Amino acid sequence: MATACDDPHLGEGPSDDCDVLLDDSDSDSLFSDDSVLPDYEIEEDPREPAKTLYEVCARNNPASLCSMLERGVTKEEANETDINGRNGLMCAVAKGFVDIVTMLHTCPFIDINQQDNDGNTALMISAQAGFITILNYILNFYSGVDTEVRDPRGFTALIKAGLQGREECVSALLMHGADMNAIDMVQGRGLKDWVIRTGGFETLNRIRRLQAHPVAEHFCESFIPEWPELKPLVDKATAPKNDHPPEIGKRRFAVPELLERHSIKELEEGTVSHSNGSITSASPPPVSAASVSLTCCQDSNRRESLASGGMKSFVPRSMAHRNSVFPSGCIPRIEVTRSGEPTPKKEKKKKREKGYLEPPVWKYKEAKEEKKRAKKQEKQKDQEKKTKGSKRSSSQK
Repeated sequence: MATACDDPHLGEGPSDDCDVLLDDSDSDSLFSDDSVLPDYEIEEDPREPAKTLYEVCARNNPASLCSMLERGVTKEEANETDINGRNGLMCAVAKGFVDIVTMLHTCPFIDINQQDNDGNTALMISAQAGFITILNYILNFYSGVDTEVRDPRGFTALIKAGLQGREECVSALLMHGADMNAIDMVQGRGLKDWVIRTGGFETLNRIRRLQAHPVAEHFCESFIPEWPELKPLVDKATAPKNDHPPEIGKRRFAVPELLERHSIKELEEGTVSHSNGSITSASPPPVSAASVSLTCCQDSNRRESLASGGMKSFVPRSMAHRNSVFPSGCIPRIEVTRSGEPTPKKEKKKKREKGYLEPPVWKYKEAKEEKKRAKKQEKQKDQEKKTKGSKRSSSQK
C-alpha cells in the first residue's frame, strides 16, 4: 500500500524533529501564543457608558462608535492598547465584531499593520481564526495592508491560516497576492510543508486547484461567455422582422387581414410560449372555420349563436375565446344513468376466532355491559311477576 512517503506531491513523512510538536516551550512551539485568545478581560461596569474608542470596540457598540467617529478622535485614542498590545481594531477582529471592523476603516489614524505583543496584526488574527468576512473586508477596504508581515517566529498571515486549516482564508490571501513561497525563520518550512505536517489535506487540495487555474479568466476582458442553447434564439430575435411597430398616423392591419397576409405555418412559428424555462409552440394544430362548424353537433338549437362570416370565422377554434358560462362550439349533453349492478352489501362481522389478534376490551366497557344485562334481567323479572299476578287475579275471579 502506498504511504505518504511514496507520494511525490505530499512529500516526506514526519522527520526526527517531530518531537518539537510536543515541546511546551514558547520558542519552539508549533502554534503561536495567540492561537488561544488570552483570558484577559477588562473589568468594567456595563452600566457606565464607554468613554474611549477601545472600550467601544471591546463592547461591540456600533452606535457609540459612529458618534465618536463623527465627533472626531485623536491619534492617541485610535492607538490605545491593552496589556496584550492590541488596539480597538485587533480586539474587534479577535472577537468577530464585523460591524466594528467595517466602521473603523474610516478612521485615518488606525494602523492596519500594527502588531501586538505576540507580533500579530489584525490580518493575522482574522486569518488564523477563520473569519473570512473580516479578512476579505480588511484586504479590500483597508489601504496599505501588508500580507508579508511576520511574527517573531517568521510566520506570515498565510502560514498561520494554513496551520489552522482555514482553506477559505488561504484562498483569499493567495488571490490577494500573498507570497506562497514564504518560509518561516525557525524551521525553514513553507506553507505546503506546514499544511502537510498538520494534516490539512483539504487546504492542500484547494492550493493545488488554485495553482492549476491561477488566473480567474471569467474576470478578464478576453473572456466570452458561451450560450449554446440560446444561440438560435438570439439569432431568431435579432433577425429582421416584416411587420412594423405601431406608429402615429400609420394604419394597422386587422386580424383577418393579417391572417390573409401570413400563412398558418408562419403563425405557428411566430407564436411561442414560455413554460419552465423552455420555449415551445403555443398553438396546437390549426383548425379551419369550416372544420369548426362541421365538428359541432347538428342540432341548431344547441349550436352557438355565431353569425356566419363574422369575426370568429377567421380565428381558429384553438385561439377562440373560451368562457365557462357561454362556451364556444356546441354544448355537450350530459346524461346520468344508473348502474345496473346491485349495491354491494356490507360484510358481516366474523366471529371471534382463537389465534387471531383482537381489539382490547376495556374494563369500564365490561362494567357498563354487565349493568345493562343486570337491568334487562330485572325488567324481565318484573314483567314475569306482573304476568303471574294478573293470572292469579283472573283465576280467583
